[in-house]
Amino acid sequence: MTTLRLRVAAAFAITACLVAGCSSSSDSGDTGGEAGGTYTIWDPYPQFDGSSDWVKLLTRCGTDAGVTVERTGYDTTDLTSKALLAAQQGNSPDVLIVDNPVVSTLADAGVLTTTDELKVDTSAIEPNLLAAGQIGGEAYGIPIGANTLALYYNKAVLDKAGVDPAAIKDWAALTAALEKVKASGKKGITFSAIGTEEGSFQFLPWFWGSGANLTQLDSAQGIAALELWNGWVKSGYAPNSVLNNTQTTSWQEFATGDFAFSENGTWQLANAKKTGFEYGIIPIPSQAGGTAPAPTGGEFVTAPVQAETGRYAVTEKLIGCLTSADNAYTTDTTLSYIAATEAVQQKQVAANEELKVWVDAVKAAKGRTSDDLGTKYPKISQPMWTAFQTALSGSASPADALKTAQTTAAAATK
Repeated sequence: MTTLRLRVAAAFAITACLVAGCSSSSDSGDTGGEAGGTYTIWDPYPQFDGSSDWVKLLTRCGTDAGVTVERTGYDTTDLTSKALLAAQQGNSPDVLIVDNPVVSTLADAGVLTTTDELKVDTSAIEPNLLAAGQIGGEAYGIPIGANTLALYYNKAVLDKAGVDPAAIKDWAALTAALEKVKASGKKGITFSAIGTEEGSFQFLPWFWGSGANLTQLDSAQGIAALELWNGWVKSGYAPNSVLNNTQTTSWQEFATGDFAFSENGTWQLANAKKTGFEYGIIPIPSQAGGTAPAPTGGEFVTAPVQAETGRYAVTEKLIGCLTSADNAYTTDTTLSYIAATEAVQQKQVAANEELKVWVDAVKAAKGRTSDDLGTKYPKISQPMWTAFQTALSGSASPADALKTAQTTAAAATK
């Protein structure tokens, strides 16, 4: 078995841990160089058909590059395994758009080219967003945009409790607000603490907001973050349902109008307008004050390794087209993403002032695989979500749950 196939086979196991939280494969088309031929693009947006603006953009980018684009949309969970299998079989697509935590897995398996190899300019990309696709200082793609987390609030509930959302700048102020809300007869905060990557995604703003680092889950800061969540549940500020909540079911709780806050993402903006009550959005506060680093969601545009390297010149044109300022603005609006460049972010805020809080949140955000964690991240995330499930269910104290998690993560990442 070749080295590439061995590395890809190992990546399958890692991918199974990452996916929890977005047809048949085709060959990579003609083996021609820069002009003519068919170029394949795989993306995680099966909801978009040929009549959508997204697919029309892909087609137009191909036309501008002088080639025909053959596009396939897969579910996120299916796309990663398809990409790994295609690499093993030597028929990878020319352009692959994947969820950002998967980039390091594919790169480590030798599936992806670097942006330097492809001669893709990343200078305008926000460094904290680009970092989610970097390993050892090498970038393996460009973020098509980003989403992250913040706190939605119900204005009527806060008004009744006498809470000013603008005054919530740290954990103490947020917990005091939840206490007032409960005293007023309403419910405090809903979030997702489910035992999957989705739960880890929601825990990370509090974990990072304490100053904790993923390489030491049981630090004093990490314990403080879990004690915060645990205290909310014990005090009745958060419901026991958080243990089983996905981000969708958590949002459904908030949409009843009974809760003051919901930890959720940009993807709920359209649903927020349908709730029937006045809402607002504030950043997730860090323990000591200021905006906590929330994890970045969203996809990267990448270029899988091809045997025919002459194809890369057209691939670069396709990626350049998809991530150009004008096209990024349209695409990010469609996907409810914040753009990866400051210039397009400013354009988004100019068109919709409501996005300002999200732009600020994205600027403070960080990738789950950043800090050169790469493929170590899923081996840390699973013990972490097991820890907060254990603590919130009352089976162990936050300190003991995270001590066990750290032992497990340390052994897995040696």
